[in-house]
Amino acid sequence: MKLEDIDLCDAGRFVNGVPHEELTYLRQHAPVFWHKEPKDGRGFWAITKYTDVVSISRDPATFSSATGTNIFEVHGEELATIQSMLINMDPPGHGKYRRLVNRGFTPRMVAALEPHIRDLTRTIVDNVARKGTCDFVAEVAAELPLLVIAEFLGLPEEDRRKVYDWSNRLIGFDDPEFQTDFNDGKLAAMEVWAYASELAERRRRAPGDDLVSQLLQGDIDGERLSEKDFTNFFLLLAVAGNETTRNLVAAGMLALIQHPEERARLLADMSLLPSAVEEMLRWVTPVIHFRRTAQRDVELRGQKIAKGDKVVMFYPSANRDEDVFPHPFKFDVGRTPNDHLAFGIGEHFCMGANLARLEIRLMFEELLTRLPDMELAGPVERLRSNFIGGVKRMPVRFTPEK
Repeated sequence: MKLEDIDLCDAGRFVNGVPHEELTYLRQHAPVFWHKEPKDGRGFWAITKYTDVVSISRDPATFSSATGTNIFEVHGEELATIQSMLINMDPPGHGKYRRLVNRGFTPRMVAALEPHIRDLTRTIVDNVARKGTCDFVAEVAAELPLLVIAEFLGLPEEDRRKVYDWSNRLIGFDDPEFQTDFNDGKLAAMEVWAYASELAERRRRAPGDDLVSQLLQGDIDGERLSEKDFTNFFLLLAVAGNETTRNLVAAGMLALIQHPEERARLLADMSLLPSAVEEMLRWVTPVIHFRRTAQRDVELRGQKIAKGDKVVMFYPSANRDEDVFPHPFKFDVGRTPNDHLAFGIGEHFCMGANLARLEIRLMFEELLTRLPDMELAGPVERLRSNFIGGVKRMPVRFTPEK
């Protein structure tokens, strides 16, 4: 392999999974690598080492989120829109907004949900257990995070499939199945914003105990959220709240299927489930990259990063870094310690991490107990994306319950 052969912009190279061979080569030969972009892109620094991802994430004064967090740039009105989203904010504004949203994700609130989420999980498995076969993504992995985030946001049951559709269209911008035209994603965003505005109006008239009501009633330094702020929050929560957990559950089950000795080890000792969940997070790493933009000239590993340069962190690479994880390409359900970066680190650490961990643990408790011999029944279809490591379809079979 040569450095000039590496192309992390080509989403087609991610269709069969993350191209770990290329990322490993970068870690070993060019951990801070100037990566050219196709067409009119100006290029970016590809960051592949764990410690560099951590240091960049913890230094928002030098590496800003405010001009976008995807490799590709947006300008003008689109840039102004994304800058009002939490994921693209820097301190001190980021902290103010985050404190408001965090009210719905406190450890106490998440822990109180466990009995209900367990019931939801049981019902989801009930719906497939007697069939002996199913599409694991559509019928299992997608269902729980979709139900939970819909309840968190107080959405009517009949509307939750809309969230699933919006997520696919917004995240699948490089996948022709979900977008046949670049404007498809913009249209999906507009649909989300319109729906959020209608929902906000209903909640203002009749508040509930859901997160939407809390956001609308809360304030930041004495000011209520604007309409634009709220609709952007809603879009972020609706998509991030189900897309990443769905893909983690699907790819986590695939990892267990592909490593039968580790699944047998887990089945023999279910006390390993918490560490197995962390290993799934490390192994899968649903979010592939996020970008920052240098706010000043800075040097990293001898490379001179200029003010205004894009700096792109590749989390699957950080989570396979040989300097941090012994035998990083071994799937080990008992791996300890396991300080992976699947939820990010620093200012933008995932707010829903505790909720996601709870959903994943409860889902695998149910699946491993009731359907322990699940195996693939056909090819796995992955999302064509270098941003989200998604699984679109995964046909499975298992001994049906009687």
